[in-house]
Amino acid sequence: MKTTVSTKHTEITKKWIMIDATNLVVGRLSAFVATRLRGKHLPSYTPHVDDGDFVIIINAEKIHFTGNKFQDKKYYKHTGYPGGIKDTTPEKILAGKFPERILEKAIRRMLPTGPLSNTQFSNLKVYAGSEHPHEAQKPELIDVSSLNNKNVKR
Repeated sequence: MKTTVSTKHTEITKKWIMIDATNLVVGRLSAFVATRLRGKHLPSYTPHVDDGDFVIIINAEKIHFTGNKFQDKKYYKHTGYPGGIKDTTPEKILAGKFPERILEKAIRRMLPTGPLSNTQFSNLKVYAGSEHPHEAQKPELIDVSSLNNKNVKR
C-alpha cells in the first residue's frame, strides 16, 4: 500500500503565470485563479502548505459580467455607524480609480479564511492596464478563454 505524500515547504517550485483578462467572465476567471493560487491543480497538493503559483492578471478593467450583473449587482460595506450601510455597483467601480478591486474581491472571497489564505492571496498581482513590473520573472501566458467557450464574453 502506498503512503500519502505531504509536500514540504522546501520541495516547492512556484511558477509565474500571466492572464489577460480582456473580455473574460469575472466568476469563471476568479475560480480559475483561486485554484491556481491554492495549488489544487497540482498532483502534489497539500492543504496546509502554500504550493500554488504566482498569478499576474493584466487588463482587469476589461472584464465582463454575464446577464444584468453589471448594473444590478451590488457590493455592500458598512461604516460601523447606525444606518451606515453603503452600496456600489460594478459599473461604478470599473469607472472609478481602482477597477482591479472587482477581481481582487472576487478571488479573495473564493479562498478560505486564515493565515495561509492571506499568504496565498499575496501571490496575486492585478493590474488595470497591460503594463506590469514582473517581466524579470518571465511569466508564462495562459489563455483562459481557450479552455472553455463560456469563459469569454459572447
